[in-house]
Formats: sequence, structure tokens, C-alpha cells
Amino acid sequence: MTIDWTEYRDFWTRRRGESGSDAESLGRKHTDGVKRAILVDEGSLHLRTDLVPPWPGRFVRIDGTRTYVRDTPTTAPRTAEPALYVHGLGGSSQNWTDVAGLLASRFDGRAIDLPGFGRSAPAARYTVDAFAARVLRWIEESGRGPVHLVGNSLGGAIAVKVAVLRPELIRTLTLISPALPFLDPRRSLQGRLVPLLALPRADIVAARRLARIDPGDLTRLVLEACFGDPAAVSPQRFAEAVEEAKLRYELPWYADAYVRTLRGLVGSFLRAYLPGAGSLWRTAARVQAPTLVIGGDQDRLVDVRVAPQAARHIKDSRLVILPGVGHVAQMEAPVLVARAIVGMLDELRKNAPRTSSAVAMTA
Repeated sequence: MTIDWTEYRDFWTRRRGESGSDAESLGRKHTDGVKRAILVDEGSLHLRTDLVPPWPGRFVRIDGTRTYVRDTPTTAPRTAEPALYVHGLGGSSQNWTDVAGLLASRFDGRAIDLPGFGRSAPAARYTVDAFAARVLRWIEESGRGPVHLVGNSLGGAIAVKVAVLRPELIRTLTLISPALPFLDPRRSLQGRLVPLLALPRADIVAARRLARIDPGDLTRLVLEACFGDPAAVSPQRFAEAVEEAKLRYELPWYADAYVRTLRGLVGSFLRAYLPGAGSLWRTAARVQAPTLVIGGDQDRLVDVRVAPQAARHIKDSRLVILPGVGHVAQMEAPVLVARAIVGMLDELRKNAPRTSSAVAMTA
């Protein structure tokens, strides 16, 4: 179910109008030395015939601030390991409903609403570093570490930071369309928002624009930006997304959180190409945890070349590019994402060293 690398090269030839020689160079650049991810059979997953509603949540206090967390109960309490899911810019813990359910036989999962998003209270700072500090505090205070950390988009960048800051708290890392740096704004629909960030009160402008859009229309715009095939979204999931969109109209801080987070992310992209230790790419190269990188070849928000680049930077990584899939593979292709995550878990279990007791038995 992975895209053929020749097909991947040809995709970029068609999409970007590159010459044949440039496309061949691009293909070699992104595939040399990258290990392919393993996708297990669907029988390894906790499959259901129905669509569950968003998992129930609760408020917890982290450093005195209300943070919303959803719980996905495991179906294997004796063997399941703790996992934490981190959403992207403008998203919420609800983005993990399907994939968390599919992984319930392996993970005892939690999904967090980042500060200012979903139902969580706003924050003083909206930078990758500030978000990473909040995620770390939750892992510490919950006592659930080490965890399997799964992040999408902005959540992927946060996960990279967390994994480097506190490697002992991370079992594995899964990065889905991680928002790691690239400089060409033409490769992202978000690029057209960058000029807005220069305005002194860009949040007011954004809030006014948001107020003029019907929640249903806003949901359609988001799906068109994030999905490779927006028409594939089920009526139930669309209705849930509309209800989630309505929440944004009720929270006075949402526009401010969105604009300041995007501004912080763009700033981190620019710093990545300057001298110094602040580069997210240099940070990614220091990741020690076994890592799975997932990209969609129809991603309209993050340059699709970022996922292979991330896999090359991270030493113990494996990569899968999903054909026809957009920016939120965990929502658009949850079965494929879950198969790839379980594939990594099975690979690591298979390659784990023998226990000392086994050695002692042969002594």
C-alpha cells in the first residue's frame, strides 16, 4: 500500500513542472538510505464495523491551566502501552478518534488539546518550544511515561522537540505530515496567510473573517485543504467536524491562538536555515527514539518532500508515503496509519535483544 518511488518522482514532475533530470535527482535525494515502513495485515488491528463518536474527555490542570484530554480505553489492559496523540495547527484531540480506536489493542491512548485549541485554555506563548513544554509537563504529571508519542503537522514538530528534550520519556515516535521547515510558501496553502502575520493585530482580522463564514462552509474549506479526497468524509464525521468548528466561534481566544501559533511556526522555519542550535532540522537529527514518518502525496499544507527529509534526518526511522492522501492521514486513512504503527511495533519487538534470563539459562 505504499507509493512506488518512481511514481513518487513522476508525481513531482507533474505537479511542479520539473525537468526529467531534476525529477530524477529529486527522487534519488528523497529515497536514498530511507528504510520503508512495514504495513501489517488488518487483522492486527482493533477493527470495528461502525464509526464511534469522539472519545470522552476531561479537564486536567497543568501548571494551573485547564487542559482538555480525551481517553481511548484499551481493549488489552494487561499488555497495552501508554500513547499520547498531539494534533496540528487548528486541530484538536478529536482528530485522533479513528486511529486511536484502531490501536486500542496495543495502546492505552490519550489525546491532548494544545493550549488555545479544542477545549483547552489559552496560553501566554504559542511557540513550538512552549507547546513542547506543555506536552512534557502532561507526561510527567500523568505518570504515564515513557509513551508512544504520535504527532500530526504542528504536533509532529512538537513531538520531535519532546523526544530530544526528554528521550527517556519516549518509547517510539510517529510523525504524520510533520510541520518541519521548508521555505517555499508556494508549496503550502498556508503560504497565502503569511502576509497576514505582519499585521500588528492580525488576530482581529482573522476573527472578523471567521465570523463571516458559516461553520458548515468553514468545515468544507478545512476538509478541502487537509484531505486528498474531501468527498470521502462520512456524513457522521462531517457533522462532528461542524460541531467542532462551532466551538471555535464560541472561544474568544481562538483567532489569537491560531495566528500566533502560525507566526511562531513560520519563525521556527526561518530559524532552521540560520546558524545556531535553534534549527528544527538539527533537532530532528538528534532524535534517538525509533521513528515512523508518514506522508500523504496530496498534502497541500506541508511540502510533501518534508516527510522523506525527516526520515533521512532521524537515524532510526522508517517511511511510508500514502497515495491519494492529504495532510491528516490519521483521519483520511486511519487503517493505513494504524497498520504502519503496528508494523513498527512488531519490527521492534522482533528485533529486541534476548533477555538476560534467556542468556542465563544457556550458561
